[in-house]
Amino acid sequence: MGHSACHRSMTLILRQKMPDVLVEKDVVPQAGGLGILTALTQPSPEALRAEIHRCRTMTDKPFGVNLTILPALIPADYDSYARVVAEEKVALVELAAGSPKRYTPMWKAAGVKVLHKSATMRHALKAQEAGVDIIEIVGYEGSIAGGQPGDEVGAWVLLAKATSTLRVPVVAAGASGTGRQLAAALAMGAQGVTMATRFLCTVEAPIDMKIKECMARPEVDERQTTIVLGTLSNATRVFKNGVAEEIRQIERQGDVDFSQVMPLASGGRTKKMWQETGDTQDAMWSCSQSLGVISDIPTCKELLRRMVAEAEERLNHGAKCIINSKL
Repeated sequence: MGHSACHRSMTLILRQKMPDVLVEKDVVPQAGGLGILTALTQPSPEALRAEIHRCRTMTDKPFGVNLTILPALIPADYDSYARVVAEEKVALVELAAGSPKRYTPMWKAAGVKVLHKSATMRHALKAQEAGVDIIEIVGYEGSIAGGQPGDEVGAWVLLAKATSTLRVPVVAAGASGTGRQLAAALAMGAQGVTMATRFLCTVEAPIDMKIKECMARPEVDERQTTIVLGTLSNATRVFKNGVAEEIRQIERQGDVDFSQVMPLASGGRTKKMWQETGDTQDAMWSCSQSLGVISDIPTCKELLRRMVAEAEERLNHGAKCIINSKL
């Protein structure tokens, strides 16, 4: 897997918000990444507990759980999901959308590292005050967008500001998928990167092959995404298709209630696409602008190893640009 700071940071590569790769032959942990289960893909907190137990029979490596709190979009017993994470003492919990203040004391008392996914410096600073261990800075390129007008800021600016401002470690998110981006994140002071969309397009991802083939096509590039649900304060970046455009048309009417878009944004509809039809045009599904750097369908191990190699090459190249002179 390589060596040096680049290799250590690769252990912080995460995957989340997609059909889980972790449980398939423990491929992400074995390849050097930190795999993350998505709590709300499980129908109940106890189902999440069972899935955590199942993962422990498949890997002796650490893994985490993502808990995305969107009550308007996904009604769920969030308190119970959070409690299961604490009781099972997983290595790390990634909290997105909601405030970490409510759950951080419980998780930290259980020895669970807390990572907060922050789309703005405003959220990052509040998460730091709440005592989280790591801040995940996600730019507007990513599958989670800013929540208010004016939050449309890319990772290039956010990451530079976060690494020079925050006191806690930072990882970079938002359209990552290459070693060049990992090298850039490390050079800017981050401890690693998180990836979601890129892991969809791997051999082990348990989704229909037609979806992977679509993502790897040259014409499906960084322009093939759009933002929906912004008027409902749940802005997210999704694949640009007819369903997404229909949601945007409803939002343009103003004063939109979620019930009006629910049939289009339904998780059940997306799950059917992942596992049954493979029709990328018939569901709303989150993805980042990393579509522009996806051109093949590697195994998870191949993907991470070549990222390490490319990152090391880029970092070594950058070091050669330093001129030792006494001026």
